Formats: sequence, C-alpha cells, structure tokens
Amino acid sequence: MHSICVYCGSNSGDRPVYAERAAQLGQRIAGEGLRLVYGGGNVGLMGIVANATLAAGGEVLGVIPQQLYDWEVGHQHLSKLEIVGSMHERKARMFELADAFVALPGGFGTLEEIFEMLTWRQLGICNKPCAFLSVDGYYDPLIHMIDRMVEARFLHPDQRNDLWYGDDLDAMLSWMHRYQPIQSSRWNDAKRRIALM
Repeated sequence: MHSICVYCGSNSGDRPVYAERAAQLGQRIAGEGLRLVYGGGNVGLMGIVANATLAAGGEVLGVIPQQLYDWEVGHQHLSKLEIVGSMHERKARMFELADAFVALPGGFGTLEEIFEMLTWRQLGICNKPCAFLSVDGYYDPLIHMIDRMVEARFLHPDQRNDLWYGDDLDAMLSWMHRYQPIQSSRWNDAKRRIALM
C-alpha cells in the first residue's frame, strides 16, 4: 500500500474531535510514508487532513473538478493538484491513484464516494480496502443500517465483513496493510442466481 484516499466533509462538523481525528490521520499517513489522495479542497475536514499530512512531511495529491476550483476552494499548497472536468472524473482519478479508501465524518458526498467503492468491491471491479473511521461513534447508525441490509438479505454477510469499521487508527492501518479481499457471491439466494441465468 502506497496511497490512501480519504473522503471527508468540506465542513468541520459540530465537535472538535472530528478535526482532531482528521489531523491525526494526516499525521499517521505521512508518518508511515504513505501518500494522501483526497478531493483537493482547503476547507473543512478536507483542508485539515491535507494540512496535517503536509505539515508532517507527507505527500498530498488533490483531485478537484473545475467548478469547485473556480469557487476558490482548491488547496493551493499541495504536492500536486489535478483539476478535472467533472465529479465523475474526480472519483475515477482518485480510484486510480489510491490503494485504499477511508471515510472520515462527512455528508452526502462522503457517503456517495465510499459507497461507490464498496459497490465496486461487491462487484469485483476492485480489490482495494474500504474503511469507516467512525469518530466519536459518527457512523454507528450507518453501520446499523448496513447490518439491517444483511438481516434483510439484501447484502451478503461476507460483503459486510469486507469493510472495516471503528475509531482505532492503528487497527485500521494494520487491517489495510494485511487486507485480503473476500470473494463472495453477490447473491444470497441460490434459486435467485439460477433464475437470473
């Protein structure tokens, strides 16, 4: 693993611990000699994780759509900032550049980005680890919803087990370094699989 993509909020949230954890993650990424790949912004948790990585001597590569750059939210002091034409291009480029994906607290965009990566894992499009760094229990309700998907048989248990969830940076990074993708069926029901053939 050489690069970690971090998805997170363009706001800082209502608790100081969110910013503190974002800074800690940036410091750890740099400390382990990894490169940070992120959305290229200079605001919210995005700016905090990028600045912390840079301050610790790490490499930071941002990918930002032209529209957001024009709104003056592009970070001007990164190791490299790539400006792309659309959000779709941004996500595809971040996927190409990263070996693993982490969701810090965030909103719609953060969830949309990490869930696309989880969907690609489910479909076998990629073999890259995905993690929710649930600061102060932020993602607890979401994980409960994912568990409900398993209970209701819309999600295979192996697919639930193929993502990491918690608030321990050491545990998360250790899991990512030794990650082995789970290759399970996309279908829970064998009869359903046969019917679709």
